[in-house]
Amino acid sequence: MRVNENCVGCGQCASFCRFDAIEVRGRASMNGNCVECGICTAYCPVKAIEG
Repeated sequence: MRVNENCVGCGQCASFCRFDAIEVRGRASMNGNCVECGICTAYCPVKAIEG
């Protein structure tokens, strides 16, 4: 999964990630825990996460 420039850093994606794979520091980023399940894409209000 990749976070594009649309990210506003709201953190909604991270709150729904079951694998604790998203860190939000101004903008979201994926860490090594990401298994590319895609659940974060469903909860991103600005469609900033691409698979």
